[in-house]
Amino acid sequence: MKKLFRPAISLFILLSAVTGIVYPMAVTGIAQVVFPENAHGSLIVKGGKPVGSSLIGQNFSDPGHFWGRPSATSPQPYNGTASGGSNLGPLNPAFTDAVKSRIAALQAADPENPRPIPVDLVTASASGLDPHISPASARYQVARVARARSLPAATVAALVEKHTEDRQWGLFGEPRVNVLELNLALDDIR
Repeated sequence: MKKLFRPAISLFILLSAVTGIVYPMAVTGIAQVVFPENAHGSLIVKGGKPVGSSLIGQNFSDPGHFWGRPSATSPQPYNGTASGGSNLGPLNPAFTDAVKSRIAALQAADPENPRPIPVDLVTASASGLDPHISPASARYQVARVARARSLPAATVAALVEKHTEDRQWGLFGEPRVNVLELNLALDDIR
């Protein structure tokens, strides 16, 4: 029996070291060299200090900033440790009530806006952490942001167009606007 246990335990220790220590360190080292920005969380640095990540949304509620998609995380919005959707279907009364209240809040914040509200401004993403909105959602908010900042709407609209990212490699996904990056550029104006 001892003849069988010794090789099994040795192999267990060797494979644990390779798969638990050597491989993760090698992958981390390669990532640090090849993709340093991504390996460090895609942080956005302003004035030498990190202000957020381009991969995780932030909760903006000031009328002078663009607002992102609603977050499905709790107890606080955009909580990376609680990532996940609400799992409420379109016929669920709680989902319907949440969407209606979000529509009412958007209309109250900008009662003069006659445009239809884009769906991504009233529904959360699957992760609840989405940092992007559609270009239509950004354009919907231009008038409110311009009024709150006393800026010409054309200036704010041009900023939205400048920060609109195209499909990845021209094929995958949809055009999108990173809300944090857009708001930081907006803060640089005023």
